[in-house]
Amino acid sequence: MGVVELGFALPVSGSWATVDNLVRVATRAEELGYRSLWTMQRLLSPPDDSWGDAYRSVLDPIAALSYVAARTSRVRLGVAVLNMPFFAPSLLAKQLATLDLLSGGRVDAGLGIGWSAEEFAAVGADLAGRGKRADEYISLLRRLWTEEVVDHEGPHYRVPASRTDPKPAQAGGPPILLGGAAEAALRRAGRLADGWISSSRADLATIGESVRVVRAAAEAAGRDPDRLRMVCRGVVLMRPDQGERPLTGSVEKIKDDIGGLAEQGITELFVDLNFDPAIGTPEADPAASMAHAESVLTAFAPIDA
Repeated sequence: MGVVELGFALPVSGSWATVDNLVRVATRAEELGYRSLWTMQRLLSPPDDSWGDAYRSVLDPIAALSYVAARTSRVRLGVAVLNMPFFAPSLLAKQLATLDLLSGGRVDAGLGIGWSAEEFAAVGADLAGRGKRADEYISLLRRLWTEEVVDHEGPHYRVPASRTDPKPAQAGGPPILLGGAAEAALRRAGRLADGWISSSRADLATIGESVRVVRAAAEAAGRDPDRLRMVCRGVVLMRPDQGERPLTGSVEKIKDDIGGLAEQGITELFVDLNFDPAIGTPEADPAASMAHAESVLTAFAPIDA
């Protein structure tokens, strides 16, 4: 059985997404040896709240990571995920390169292609063909991060001959981890990315099937699948009641579930309390949410608390 590296999601959704809580979770997670901190992107939410409470009020992911980057020194900084169609490639390349440089090379760039027609309309982007555009987008990002001068004329994007400095601190730029559950998205992660990130709605009992698709696509592309990171968004519900849902129940039961995810090929998991219905909502008590988070941080600490 492999070892799963543990990260922790920052408080970015609902009432507990405050400055003090951001700093407390970030610094405490670093003290306890968590590998990474994570945010998510949600531009808007429908008035009927049909997307769920966790999406009703969400901090901007790059701004939140930039804030905690200045208060930490070792822990990695990830976003799961930024939707590529919402940014011009040159803009996102600049933002992530800047964050990587200022954080000392700690950024993990989780990217996706989006799904919300409302958000696409709000940013003036085209929902159709977004998967095909992703291949060109990813290649262009890496060129913008590595080449002295970029001159690009592609089917979807254009960058006139330009310098794009400063470069990221990490050689080659931040690792690119792709989200998505459709088979085409999984194959894209295997062909092009440094790894894959599961969604909050992933069926963790069968997540190994997605891992196998990613790995097979990597191997078919002549890449080493063992070098890819398989990252699980762990919607942890620490409760007295065990329940059947993975990552729900006592600390011991959840740890056993994490071991089961390792057996399915997951290499990293970040504990995400933003999707706990008692926490990730504007109506939740922020003090109670943070007290619960302190308990969870300690319970799953990679080093002794």
